[in-house]
Amino acid sequence: MNYYSINKVSPTVDFKTATINGLAPDKGLYFPEYIPTWSKDFINNLSQLDKATIGFEIMRPYVGNTIPDNVLMEIMRETLAFDFPLTKIDDNTYCLELFHGPTLAFKDLGARFLSRCIGYFAREKNEKIIILVATSGDTGGAVADGFYNVPGTEVIILYPSGKVSEVQEKQLTALGGNIHALEVEGDFDDCQRLVKMAFADSELHNYGMLTSANSINISRWLSQQVYYALAIAQWKEKSAPVISVPSGNFGNICAGLVAQRSGLPVKQFIAACNTNDVFSRYIETGVYNPLDSVQTISNAMDVGNPSNFIRILELFNGDYQLIKKHIASYSFSDEETAAIIANLYKKNHILLDPHTAVAYAAMNAWQNEHQHDKGIILGTAHPLKFAPVVEKIINQKVAMPKKMAELMKKTKKSTLIQPNYSIAKQEIINILVNSN
Repeated sequence: MNYYSINKVSPTVDFKTATINGLAPDKGLYFPEYIPTWSKDFINNLSQLDKATIGFEIMRPYVGNTIPDNVLMEIMRETLAFDFPLTKIDDNTYCLELFHGPTLAFKDLGARFLSRCIGYFAREKNEKIIILVATSGDTGGAVADGFYNVPGTEVIILYPSGKVSEVQEKQLTALGGNIHALEVEGDFDDCQRLVKMAFADSELHNYGMLTSANSINISRWLSQQVYYALAIAQWKEKSAPVISVPSGNFGNICAGLVAQRSGLPVKQFIAACNTNDVFSRYIETGVYNPLDSVQTISNAMDVGNPSNFIRILELFNGDYQLIKKHIASYSFSDEETAAIIANLYKKNHILLDPHTAVAYAAMNAWQNEHQHDKGIILGTAHPLKFAPVVEKIINQKVAMPKKMAELMKKTKKSTLIQPNYSIAKQEIINILVNSN
């Protein structure tokens, strides 16, 4: 399997090179030359297979010969070393709980897979690998945990000051070691802009190989297909499900669409959005108009210009009608999101985080129009990660796991910077010089 740049200028590369590069030299996102077709036997027997085998079979065509089969299988065992239960919310809706990993968020899977691939590749290189990542919340913690003390790597995380939860901030600032945090006085789009400028800066490449751990990286993006397969492995209903995905940078739903293209039985995808409704308006009008992001209580979805939108265009050859056929989209205000959390907790004693609540609201909207459809929402984070918001809504404390309580006692270590590239660049250089 080779990968080409969506900008169509850079040469094709293998999985290893695409993973380490993050972005292609022409600054385009990488995309696989073809989408593998899963065999009917594999799909029909998902419920009989263990998690690691499912992950191995899905990722093996994408990895090619860059990682030996025995190593890839071990990577999948480590990546999937926690549960992904499908639990019932109501008569027509189930939740795939993706928050049982070490940082209580769906991004644990992609970050763990990426870190272990990078760790394997780093052993083959004499050059340091620098992971540069922007986060709106959960990515930073998942990447920090996944890469912590991985030999041959340095991780620099940019996050918007005051716009991530306390738990999220501790997860990406308290580890130390090879994990470094830059606290940007701006929003996520500022962080993402600075990261993209850093990748385009040839001087920084003198300090090591730069790569990204955002969902722009193919290892993180494509490995997310695995939990869609794990959902179908647990699906007992007769008809294929509708799947509602909390959507910010759109790597998550784009991975699901790739799995669907490979043969995974999914009737419909729903892109569930908060007030940052660029995609919802695109589905409604056919016009894509990025805007500055707006801060909400579902902050990991506060993205005004989703990086992976271009991959969705690539997957469907830019055909708006085809995209609209496969993806519905709804957007919800903070007030509507809070009402969903409060009502579901009061009625069923089920507690959702704000992102999962948006997905549930979108599923309700779809099912109001398609009353016989049954669906799956992706539970992308544990409510604890947004405790101040959730506790205010339900007027009750959210229990904190012991491991998380220990983390909260640690000291935050970050450098506060203005959203200015020259300042960010100097801080990045300082980190890399002092880490040698």
